[in-house]
This record gives sequence, C-alpha cells and structure tokens, in this order.
Amino acid sequence: MPDGHDPLEPIDPSKGSVAPAGGYGGGFDLANADAETLEKAPGHGQEPGGPAGKPRSLWSDAWHDLRRNPIFIISALIILFLVFISLWPGTIATQDPLKANLAKSQAGPEPGHPFGFDSQGRDVYTRVVYGARASVTVGVCATLGVVILGSVLGGLAGFFVGWWDAVLSRISDIFFGIPVILGGLVFLSVVTNSTVWPVVGFMVLLGWPQIARIARGSVITARQNDYVQAARALGAGNSRMLLRHIAPNAVAPVIVVGTIALGTYISLEATLSYLGVGLRPPTVSWGIDISDASNQIRNAPHMLLWPAGALSLTVLAFIMLGDAVRDALDPKLR
Repeated sequence: MPDGHDPLEPIDPSKGSVAPAGGYGGGFDLANADAETLEKAPGHGQEPGGPAGKPRSLWSDAWHDLRRNPIFIISALIILFLVFISLWPGTIATQDPLKANLAKSQAGPEPGHPFGFDSQGRDVYTRVVYGARASVTVGVCATLGVVILGSVLGGLAGFFVGWWDAVLSRISDIFFGIPVILGGLVFLSVVTNSTVWPVVGFMVLLGWPQIARIARGSVITARQNDYVQAARALGAGNSRMLLRHIAPNAVAPVIVVGTIALGTYISLEATLSYLGVGLRPPTVSWGIDISDASNQIRNAPHMLLWPAGALSLTVLAFIMLGDAVRDALDPKLR
C-alpha cells in the first residue's frame, strides 16, 4: 500500500484516517449522505393522500376521482342548470306558461317563440322551462323520502336482525309484488289534489323496499368488520355503533342507488301524468305536455319534441351521475 497501511488492519478513528473515494468506506459514506438528504427532504415519508401523511378516506378518494371524470362533470352541469331553472324559471323565460292565444294554435317557431306553440296557443319554450320545476321537485322529494325511510328501516333490520328483519322482509315482499303503474292508476285515481305531494307520497310508498334491502345488506356486511366488534368489546352502545361506526361505512350503496332512482322517479311522474293520474292542469309538467301533444304528432311534431327531449335529457343526466358516483365509490373498480 502507498501509505504502508495493512488493509486487513482496522482503522484507528483517533488517527483521522479517511478511506479512499474508490473504496468501501467512500461508498458507505455517500450512501449515508443520500439517506440523510432524503430524510431531510420536505414531504419525504408522507402518504400521497394528504399533506399530513394521512391516507385519503373513501369519500375524499371518490371526490378526487369524480373531479376527473368527464361524465360526472357533464351530468353535474346539466343537473345544476335544471335546478337553476326550477328555482328561477323567469330568468330565461319571460312569458306566462298558462297564457293562451288560439290564433297561434300549433304554430311553428317564430321570433320570440323558438319552440313554437301548442294546441291552445301557449308558448312551448316557456312551458318546457317551467315544467322542469314540477319534475325536479317530484324527483328530489320522492328520492329523499325513499332514501330516509328505506335507510332507517333497512338499517335497523340489518343491525338487530331477528324478528324485526323477518317482519320487514315479508312486508317488503308484499310491496315488491305491486306493479308500479297499476298501483299508481289505482291509488292516484281517487286523489283529487292536483299538487305534487300525492305523487311523491305514492312513490315513497312503493319505493322504500328497494332502498331498505340495499341498506339492510350493507349494514349486515359492515357490522361484521373488526372495528365494529372492537367497539362492541369496549362497551359501545347500539346507537353509537350504528351511527358512528356502521352508518358512515354502509351509506355508499344507498347514495348510488338513490341517485340513479331520482331519474327513474322523474320518468315515473311523467308517465303517470301522461296517463292522467299524476300531475294535473293547471300544473305545468312535461308529462302533461307530452300527453297533449301525442295526438298532434303529425300536424305539430314540435309540441312533442321539446318536452320529450327535456325529459330524456334530465333522466339521462341523473343516470349518468349515478353511474359516475358508483364507479367512484366501488372499491372493486380501483
């Protein structure tokens, strides 16, 4: 060796000997330096889920995916527009939806009336805009009622099981056996109130069993998890386990089905109104306008085209939104 040092002899730290850059000691020192640099680097060792090193929850992960999903963005924009015109229809439609001018009966589009007129001389564009209010109101209220009632009953049945579950299952089977359209014809034909509430009540009455079954199955799955058993072992009561530990982890399937069902309820309202047992004049509804235009489809197709197109677009938007939410909340698709 040039320095006369035996390579097999241990190095005395007191002599300040430094290993050559090409030897093992230099590589070890370089590795230590890199490790110290990485440890001191900002953000090193943190989880990608958040700045504090905490992993993202299911909901934050879902929102992260939804913001990058074009289907969700398009459907959400359509739904926001529908909600806007439902609350403030006068901002884009200045005419009176009930004002009739028989001289314009079944007339086509003209300046100031881009969608033409119906058989009574009413502006079709104005009625399409004002018709969104009744459809969205029925869909939202029916969905909220179905989700709340079905989630409560199904959640209790899945948590307590036993006789409560058996009774609820048999009652659900009875309601599942009632045809929706036939039940609407029978139930709503005896109602004289022309507001939206009888239609909403009928939908809630026949719609809660579906949500109840989904909530029941989700709660049964969640209550078998280890964190629920640990909470029970620590002395947590039934209400605390159900509200604090089970419900937040069992609500995702209910939200997905409820979002898709909202579009179904809007379509059902239009169907019942078309048959004459849903909403009734003077309420402005797409189903009523479609029913009035069905006999004039050859003479004035514009009377049917615009309300039917608005109805189809609305139902499609809610179904697309439900599909996007399902994909974001389903862990099997990750």
